[in-house]
Amino acid sequence: MTDPASPDRLTEARAALAEAMALHEQGDLEGAEAGYRHVLAQNYRPTDVLPLLAGLLGRLSRPEDALVAWDQVLAIEPDHAVALHEQGLTLHWLGRTAEAMAMLERACAVDPDNPVKIGNLAVVLADAGRSLEALQHFRRALALQPDSLHLRHQVRRLGSASVPFWHIPMMNDVPRNDAFEDAIKAAIEVAGPAARVLDIGAGSGLLSLMAARAGARQVVACEMEPMIAEMAQQIVASNGYADRITVHARPSTELAVGAELDAPADILVSEILSSDLLTEKVLDTFEDAHRRLLAPDAIVIPRAASAMGCLVASDNLADYAFVGDVSGFDLSAFTAFAPQRLPIHGTMTAWERLSDDLELVRLDLTQKKHDATLARLSIPVTESGRAIGIVQWMHIDLWPGVTFDNHPDRYSDGGWLQVLHSFPEPIEVVAGETVDIAVGHDRITLILLPLGEGA
Repeated sequence: MTDPASPDRLTEARAALAEAMALHEQGDLEGAEAGYRHVLAQNYRPTDVLPLLAGLLGRLSRPEDALVAWDQVLAIEPDHAVALHEQGLTLHWLGRTAEAMAMLERACAVDPDNPVKIGNLAVVLADAGRSLEALQHFRRALALQPDSLHLRHQVRRLGSASVPFWHIPMMNDVPRNDAFEDAIKAAIEVAGPAARVLDIGAGSGLLSLMAARAGARQVVACEMEPMIAEMAQQIVASNGYADRITVHARPSTELAVGAELDAPADILVSEILSSDLLTEKVLDTFEDAHRRLLAPDAIVIPRAASAMGCLVASDNLADYAFVGDVSGFDLSAFTAFAPQRLPIHGTMTAWERLSDDLELVRLDLTQKKHDATLARLSIPVTESGRAIGIVQWMHIDLWPGVTFDNHPDRYSDGGWLQVLHSFPEPIEVVAGETVDIAVGHDRITLILLPLGEGA
């Protein structure tokens, strides 16, 4: 019997491997697979041949078989950096995210300065929703490979994906910023620089910085999006206020007096209002703060917010809210799925006012509890037309004499939009008559619906 390590056997194994690699290069993957398996059966250079076989099996879309081959490599050499990395990528391909992360973390531990491995771990972390960790790994990979356009794109993509499109225009909204700063200054003048300030939904940290600049010595801020919170920490530090402002990467519901706050806050500043007031769980957040985080006589900024609006007609907006005959077919039933709220810019979309401006719903944010509410509102019609719904905007009461609104006649380039609350179907209205509307909220959305006769 021939010795496996004999010269003749080694010569045969070398020749078989060379033939298999040639077939692989020529694109004959099935023939190459058979050749690699023949070589492996002779136990010739398994840690070199198994990676070739595993890569081939991946190209053949046989990930489970590829995993077996990578497992065999790791059984021989547990810290095989390529095997760990490729095993992680294969597991990710199969949707086994937790296992993929664990394997890629091992690969990075074995080869800590490899930007490809670090970047691929970042991809898996991002897919798992761990955006901040992913961003940190992409940054580290970019520091190792600063000329990589791919990594630069990933850093920018991941950061921007966590920030709503309206966030930067809102930060640049001078009238809004001035109104909040006037209210914050007035509050600190009343409460004194020792007053504890709580900033909920800190975003970039702008309101916290305003409070510190106005003299507040202790500001606790929270921001639930980790990447935004990390950026706020950087901004606070770069502006020289790290000794006064602490930013926590968590929602306010996870803060506690005796932990993040040394005592109940004397001033609450928060800008979590959405264009239709309630979408960002405003009432839940303010109620929780009143119950657990604020002093009984705490100053609240803003202290109230109102939904304002008017009855409107618009052929352009009607095409977003209703459907009827299309290509000779009646598709009107699909209107049941139309969006109830459409964000618009008042001066950028053609629509006609059919009533005067009205206050629809008012929220007193100094109250400790808010119940869902619904009431009848009679709207006097000033112009006849086909009413498709109500265009709604906000009026915010920040401090006595300090207000801000995004009225559609004079506000079109800030972060807040106006909102069309479309009716279930258009209503023909006549000047001089009234339209009865149900107005209120269910604590998370505004309710604006026409009432039929006798309702």
